[in-house]
Amino acid sequence: MGAIPDTGRPASDEYDPFYETYVGLVPETSLDEVLDQQLEIVANLIAGLSESKADHRYAPGKWSIREVIGHVIDTEWVFSNRALWFARGNPGPLPGMDQDDFARASVYDGVALPILAEQFQSIRAAGLAQYRTFSEQILGRRGTASGGEVSVRALLYILAGHLRHHLRVLKDRYLVT
Repeated sequence: MGAIPDTGRPASDEYDPFYETYVGLVPETSLDEVLDQQLEIVANLIAGLSESKADHRYAPGKWSIREVIGHVIDTEWVFSNRALWFARGNPGPLPGMDQDDFARASVYDGVALPILAEQFQSIRAAGLAQYRTFSEQILGRRGTASGGEVSVRALLYILAGHLRHHLRVLKDRYLVT
């Protein structure tokens, strides 16, 4: 199977400024390598957790480690769907994702770590298989989601940066190494 074409980083007009935090966390231009390496990083992170540690919250009212991982999985689903939607030439608009509503409605706090690991592995691997079929033209296609225009390329950068953001949060606030 091929690799995601290296078309360079998305221009600032390819995504809403809200997502700059995530896009900025991915200075690399080889998305294929970044997204692929993150599979192993997440697998190692989850393998290093005990079930009791996964229940840790760094402050009252904050998500548990298990819920943070669940949030990452939900985001993979939503943003992968957006990428496919736009890749197929349907410009939307697609609805936004309220992360707190998703977290309240989820059952991630009761899901065993091996299941979380399998879920992340499955959604990311399926996404990579799809993204590796995208041409440069497809990566440049755009649509509207959450009220803003975004390219397929930018969505993939957002996915990679979103995960990096939460890995930092897990390290800095939850003391997960």
